[in-house]
Amino acid sequence: QVRLVESGGGLVQSGGSLRLSCAASGFTLAWYDMAWYRQFPGQEREFVASLSKERITFYADAVKGRFTISRDTDKNMLSLQMNNLKPEDTAEYYCNRGVVGTFPGNYWGRGTQVTVSS
Repeated sequence: QVRLVESGGGLVQSGGSLRLSCAASGFTLAWYDMAWYRQFPGQEREFVASLSKERITFYADAVKGRFTISRDTDKNMLSLQMNNLKPEDTAEYYCNRGVVGTFPGNYWGRGTQVTVSS
């Protein structure tokens, strides 16, 4: 059974950093294109970053240069290092399997909340 569990969210001051993790089970994460998305209250989820099977990364313009997506094959885990956080990064962050371009695949985690105070 495919399962994605996010962790690492929390409250941080503007300019601070957080590292999100997505623990995958039921499949080998390195065999799939993976992504992070975020959702602001009352809005649809938006693409943040992706990491392909070939380790090609792609970022939304809003986070480029501040966020880094990576994977740990030994731990079967996807990560998102977020630096220089801004209040507008406040959102629920989700892990996704099977992204195509910026369009999400079918499998989602339950999300982890990131709140950035000004």
